[in-house]
Amino acid sequence: MTQDQIVLFALLGCIFGLLIWGRFRYDLIAFSALAVALVAGVVPKDAAFSGFGHPATVIIALVLIVSRGLFASGAIELITRHLISSGRSLAAHIGIMSALSAGLSAMMNNVAALALLMPVDMQAASRAKRSPALTLMPLSFASILGGMITLIGTPPNIVIAQFRESALGDAYSMFDFAPVGATIAIIGVIYIALIGWRFIPLERTKHNTASELTDLEGYVAEALVPDKSASIGKYVRDLHALAEENDVQILGLVRRGKRLPGFARSESIRKGDALVLEAGPDAIETFVGAAGLQYEGGNKHAGAFAGTLSMSEAVVSDNARIAGRSALDVRLLYRHGVTLLGVSRQGERFRERVRKLTLKPGDILLLLGREKDVEDAVSWLGCLPLAPRGLQVAQRDKAWLAVGVFALAITLASIGWLYLPIALAACVALYVLLRIVPLSQIYESVEWPVIILLGSLIPIGAALESSGGTALIAQQIVSWTAGYSPIIVLTILMIVTMTLSDVLNNVATALIAAPIAVDIA
Repeated sequence: MTQDQIVLFALLGCIFGLLIWGRFRYDLIAFSALAVALVAGVVPKDAAFSGFGHPATVIIALVLIVSRGLFASGAIELITRHLISSGRSLAAHIGIMSALSAGLSAMMNNVAALALLMPVDMQAASRAKRSPALTLMPLSFASILGGMITLIGTPPNIVIAQFRESALGDAYSMFDFAPVGATIAIIGVIYIALIGWRFIPLERTKHNTASELTDLEGYVAEALVPDKSASIGKYVRDLHALAEENDVQILGLVRRGKRLPGFARSESIRKGDALVLEAGPDAIETFVGAAGLQYEGGNKHAGAFAGTLSMSEAVVSDNARIAGRSALDVRLLYRHGVTLLGVSRQGERFRERVRKLTLKPGDILLLLGREKDVEDAVSWLGCLPLAPRGLQVAQRDKAWLAVGVFALAITLASIGWLYLPIALAACVALYVLLRIVPLSQIYESVEWPVIILLGSLIPIGAALESSGGTALIAQQIVSWTAGYSPIIVLTILMIVTMTLSDVLNNVATALIAAPIAVDIA
């Protein structure tokens, strides 16, 4: 072995050891390894940061941003709303959620799909009064299976495609993985739904329910009935089943500015009415979407180029400007474009309109508006902001627009009219221009540890290949399997790769195994 090969193999050995140890985060290990490789001279200085501009790295970052846009637009909610029901058996629920997880993973990214569906699954567990421990692990496995179907489904597929392009001049296309990946995914989802979930240890299912895990504070809030709402013409009692499914209580109805007596269960809902609700912020947001309602002041933020709205919480302090006054008194919506959506007062219910309620020190306010506007309003009111919980309001009027832009990008990339990174970049640019994803959330959408890992290990992998290290490993594998069929060689390579991915990040494994596979071929 040459000196460069010795240094690189020693460096990889240290990387493996540190990753298995788990004392330090994988992105820190990878970036430190890149720094050592540069100091040792085994990675050229001009290639030091080539990994951060590598197509695989760029595609993964763009896919994560697109996934945030699909979630923020309410597109995911449109799908899950009709598929989730607390009345189904556990096996049926796991089967449907696993199939949905696999399908979404194929079209966005397995990590992003799992992050989007976990809250949905926990909400379904809360409705069914069961522990989410029964369903979260099957959901995770299904997202991994679905990621194998398409090029963008999982980062290793993107890495492998780029190595193929380097070796043969032609990368894998969007659905080249589908014949094998889809078959395995279908079989895997069926196994998970019928058999796999039964192996989850029973003691894990006896602890926290979803409601105990989330433990959201209840607010008394109002939601308006807009034109063309699906709730118009229904009786208030007709919405109780939907409200119960979403952990929401309907406390009454406001008509022409006045609260009707009692719970108004027998009242027919009309355009312009407001339902009085009691629930946590997430439950309110879900119910508003499912019932076709909107928030007061929501029309001020409507339109294709309207920005993203978020919910924030703040406590009324003793010296707050709004203490002893109402949101209407201080003209909160007019001054700042911020709506007082709900008030939490130690579980107390009240009959006053939320915007007309005289607020007291200790009240917790649920505010709705653009993030910067809400921050300014909280400061102006003299309230104390609570730690943010990422309570973003879905832009449901942009759901089909977001889906259409993404579908167009994928179609153009699939038929070869646009290079995949360019198609995804155009999709992200449109999402930003249409304010589906605000600029402030662009960087929050990206899993930066994964990007650092990729950007750091790609130059090391390239150095190992250029130094002849991967060829040396390939030669050893070929010599050990001399006289055997190529199927045996492939099986050994797969076993080694699968074993490595049990202790290493799967992206890191792909970066190391791909050039070895090329050299073996």
